[in-house]
Amino acid sequence: QVQLVESGGGLVQPGGSLRLSCAASRSISTINAMGWYRQAPGKQRELVASFTSVRSTVYADSVKGRFTISRDNAKNMVYLQMNSLKPEDTAVYYCYGDYFGDRYWGQGTQVTVSS
Repeated sequence: QVQLVESGGGLVQPGGSLRLSCAASRSISTINAMGWYRQAPGKQRELVASFTSVRSTVYADSVKGRFTISRDNAKNMVYLQMNSLKPEDTAVYYCYGDYFGDRYWGQGTQVTVSS
């Protein structure tokens, strides 16, 4: 099993930045894929950014050029740097990891972009 704990959400003004962190309970080098989804009120959960392999990443079109996913294998951490935030980025952000055929989720962290 894998436990994932997100942190770093909060309230930020449009144009601001936040960095989300995801702490994994086991070595992330053993986890097939990791990344971030988000879910806004009344909307389906959508992929934001993901490591599809150790070095390959994928981003939603809506965040390309603004968000960056990164990882620190030594610390078992995955990060999401979010710049130039927009009100439409407001959502609960979830970290996920795929491990031996199962997908594990964190509890989510709220990001609110508002003036």
